[in-house]
Amino acid sequence: MLLEESKKPAPIKSFIEGIDLSRRAEASLLKGLEESKREIEGLLAEKENLEAILDSVTDGILAHDLEMTITNFNKAAEGITGFSQEEAIGKKCTDLFQVKLCGEECALCQSLDNKMGLRDREVAIRRRDGESRLVLLSTAVLRDKERRIRGAIAVLRDITEISSLRQELKGRYGFGNLVGKNHRMQEVYELIEAVADSDATVLIEGETGTGKELVARATHYHSPRAEGPFIKVDCSALSENLLESELFGHVKGAFTGAIKDKVGRFELAHGGSIFLDEIGEISPVIQLKLLRVLQDREIERVGETRVRKIDVRVIAATNQDLRELMLQGKFREDLYYRLNVVPISLPPLRERREDIPLLAEHFIERFNREAKNKIYGISQEALGRLLDYDWRGNIRELQNAIEHAFVKCRGRTIQPEHLPLTLLQDKKGDDCPGRRRPVTAAPAAPESKGILEALKETGWNRSRAARLLGIDRTTLWRKMKEYQIKGP
Repeated sequence: MLLEESKKPAPIKSFIEGIDLSRRAEASLLKGLEESKREIEGLLAEKENLEAILDSVTDGILAHDLEMTITNFNKAAEGITGFSQEEAIGKKCTDLFQVKLCGEECALCQSLDNKMGLRDREVAIRRRDGESRLVLLSTAVLRDKERRIRGAIAVLRDITEISSLRQELKGRYGFGNLVGKNHRMQEVYELIEAVADSDATVLIEGETGTGKELVARATHYHSPRAEGPFIKVDCSALSENLLESELFGHVKGAFTGAIKDKVGRFELAHGGSIFLDEIGEISPVIQLKLLRVLQDREIERVGETRVRKIDVRVIAATNQDLRELMLQGKFREDLYYRLNVVPISLPPLRERREDIPLLAEHFIERFNREAKNKIYGISQEALGRLLDYDWRGNIRELQNAIEHAFVKCRGRTIQPEHLPLTLLQDKKGDDCPGRRRPVTAAPAAPESKGILEALKETGWNRSRAARLLGIDRTTLWRKMKEYQIKGP
């Protein structure tokens, strides 16, 4: 048999060997195809897992190659841009959005050019429906195993609503509520803009009702600290011990009634601004503690020796002459100069009468938004009353007068009879028929006498007397204490 096999012709032998080789090659090919199939299935599974991961992210994710062709586009990107994955993938950025995604200076292009990413850039994009949206954009370059750049990826976070709320907040306490064309007010606006970008301490001086808190808020909300807290403290409303605890905080057991630790206003204002209103009312003890805060930027809670660092901008306000108090020895000289780094002086309303029509219109617009009845304006006669009045309570008193008129007015125009009684007097100061001369119409009288007359006029009702005088109730209480005025 072996002999017979060996005697087979060479072509037949080669043919048989070729069949065996073919079978081995086929088996090897099938094995390779099976391995490739498993590898492809693995890659597809990885791709599906990757897409599932990307679609679970709330931020929009967009990637493109070197030709700017979009290769990835997750579900969140669909919601932000209005384009579907089918519309986006395979398209160039410029074709999909009609313009570069990030405007003239495309952040994705810059990522490729600079070979590095960008972080948290605010850019405006246009959705599929034409609506403009503001997004926070971060980008990074994509590289292969050999570290060669293959494309770029962008993460989009829609901050349109957040930005709108931020602008609304700024508008609420911005220059919009500081109304006036008077040259001194224009100087105030310029000073606010100049000082807003710094951390310099600001001292706002002006009579009661001139808008010191509005200036403080405008300074804060136009500064880099706008995202931080704005904390207000009325220094005249609390006793020395309570004010110390309010400003710096206290620890449990520091004094009777301190049943737990308390965080002070300075700590609450960390990263933002603290507004110290009526700063001229603080005691020598608080003055010394405040001086240390301004010098060292650190505080100690009452009853504690631990020093706490703070990052706070101080804005102070007063309706008194701090320099005069300093010369009298009632206010520390070193503290005065620490506070008076950037002084802002607000003029009283009687010295900027040209602003009264603008302010009246401003308050009419405000109350129209809040009230059910709509008022179109104010009559010339009623406006004349406003222009002739002394405005001891300044802008706050004017605001109260317009609000009073809104309550009484049943028509579309504010008339003189809708204004408070204190304004119902003719230009010569004579009373209107049936009206008594208001106590605020006697500016020549000493302040203590005017306060006493207002209290008698209102039956010793402090709230009504304060409104009549155009001052806060706490200010009236303080002045009564100062002039030793006691009720019956």
